[in-house]
Amino acid sequence: MDPMFLKGIEAYEGTGHYGELIRRAREAGRPFPRIWHLFAFKPKVTNALSEFTQEVMRGPSPLSAGMRELIAAFTSRGNFCLF
Repeated sequence: MDPMFLKGIEAYEGTGHYGELIRRAREAGRPFPRIWHLFAFKPKVTNALSEFTQEVMRGPSPLSAGMRELIAAFTSRGNFCLF
């Protein structure tokens, strides 16, 4: 995976949930969403973003969760972003 533009954030060893997810993914040699670095760096600030995302993707909606994931993946691909 290419390095981020924010090297200090990527290098930060978070102690919370996302820091642990990053460590596990790295140990297993698996790619992971880069936004996890931001969540590990500033968990208090990014909790609201995480809650918002979960509500949008999993909360009540006329669209199924699978359809919402497909829309997100399509949008990410169009922005040359790994989903």
